[in-house]
Amino acid sequence: MGLITVEGIRIFAYHGHLPEEATLGGHFVVNVWVSLDTNKVEKTDDLNDTVDYVKIIEVVKQQMAIRAKMIEVPAKKIVDEILSLNNVQKVKVEVEKSQPPIEATFDKISVTIEGKN
Repeated sequence: MGLITVEGIRIFAYHGHLPEEATLGGHFVVNVWVSLDTNKVEKTDDLNDTVDYVKIIEVVKQQMAIRAKMIEVPAKKIVDEILSLNNVQKVKVEVEKSQPPIEATFDKISVTIEGKN
């Protein structure tokens, strides 16, 4: 069993239920953890026998570009899309919303969604 980790994917997007979030947008950070069986790729050294992290980043960019009011929506869409890739056994995705337009002091606001084949 192996784990591919892609952390700190920075995206500018228009997610949020407040009207200003739809027009002004905001900054997001996406972290992805993909579990897979690495036995085959360890022998073949072939990209086709693993999960391409470039494809993971492409999926994140594509799904984050589709506006949603709640960050759970793109997180779930990212999970579902990555689960459809070859060799994926389990996926965990965290979408962090940086500096939402609210009056509060906090370290982090995020949602984490998991899925498995």
